[in-house]
Amino acid sequence: MPTRILPAVGDADAVRSLTTLLSQLPDAEPVAPVTDSTQLVDTLARLAAESVDELPEVVVVHERIGPVPALELIREVALRFPAVGVILVTSDAGPGLFQAAMDYGARGLVALPLHYEELASRVHAVAQWSVGVRRHLGAGGEDVFSGVGGTVVTVSGAKGGVGTTLTAIQLALAAQASGRSTALLDMDLQTGDVAAFLDIQFRRSVVDLAAINDISPRVLADAVFRHDTGVALLLAPGDGERGEEVTDRAARHIVSALRSRYEVVVIDCSGQLTGASAAAVEMADTALLVTTPDVVAVRGAKRTVRMWDRLQIRKAEETTIVVNRYSRGAEIQPALIQKITGTGIAATAIPANFKELQGAVDAGRVHELDGKSTVRQALWALAGELGLVKGTEGALHRRNGKARGGERAALTFRRRKELGR
Repeated sequence: MPTRILPAVGDADAVRSLTTLLSQLPDAEPVAPVTDSTQLVDTLARLAAESVDELPEVVVVHERIGPVPALELIREVALRFPAVGVILVTSDAGPGLFQAAMDYGARGLVALPLHYEELASRVHAVAQWSVGVRRHLGAGGEDVFSGVGGTVVTVSGAKGGVGTTLTAIQLALAAQASGRSTALLDMDLQTGDVAAFLDIQFRRSVVDLAAINDISPRVLADAVFRHDTGVALLLAPGDGERGEEVTDRAARHIVSALRSRYEVVVIDCSGQLTGASAAAVEMADTALLVTTPDVVAVRGAKRTVRMWDRLQIRKAEETTIVVNRYSRGAEIQPALIQKITGTGIAATAIPANFKELQGAVDAGRVHELDGKSTVRQALWALAGELGLVKGTEGALHRRNGKARGGERAALTFRRRKELGR
């Protein structure tokens, strides 16, 4: 079967040079080149809407593509179309750019000026990788999600104790109950409580995937815990000190693997910022920040938003505040919180009614929360507002707040330094 290759090149001379060489490769089937980043993503989305099998095995991205920078474009393609292998063509083939390209999701790098042997070798290797990924995706049974990439939602807390874990669990339950394959990732790596809230015992955790670069569906399936509700759980380690093994790079691989496998991925990021949780928030389609309507929590929310902005993880306007334990009589109302933080705010507020929750929380069975509970109803309504429930359309924007292309390697280094990693 010929290898379908889609060139993405903005420069006319480079288009001619690249397409000429590609047409000479054995068993290659170059398709009409695209000339900018928007055209590339739109083309892949159109093909994926027909069938994943219609996607090209290889996309070749030239360094002078625009308007989105090449590295940023590679990350977008890798996240949305995980079965497509991307090769970067660049005049800078040094180790720094090579590492950055790999971090963004490229499967190979070819130096300019182009040489037939090097290009042929890279295309062949990446095409084999792509075929292998599609074989794995096709052999995973009825749980395989073969779309263009699932929706990722992170749930972070303004501080501890604001209801982050409960929110994440109920969002995942709502999505699964609507018929969407859903995964819940506990990224509170030191003190994660998802397992306790659902009263489960487990052997495997997210740490088991930390050292694996290419996470196949089978490897992922071995690491997740299938809950009675159908939600796939990837849990925090039982020994909190092992959370250090999940680096920001490992987190990117893990989130990408979950996105390729499930229609909805909900990530509990807790109230502490680590390299891993920062990577998850940066990759998310929607980043939620949970706060309660009190001075201490709102100050914490403001600090978190400012820190995300300083570290270029996510802009304030690309973050959505969820107000938990809300009451009409509270002095601090959602509109004021929005004004203080400069964020978006979810239209659905979660009412203050702990008595409804206490029995389920104490028993560690929050999945059995009464359907008549006003808290559960509000959280499931929030899931609908976010577009996580089948048949709903999210009112909130998606795929924002990404780091800028050429700055990625420097940002990663600076972020690690600031986070003490």
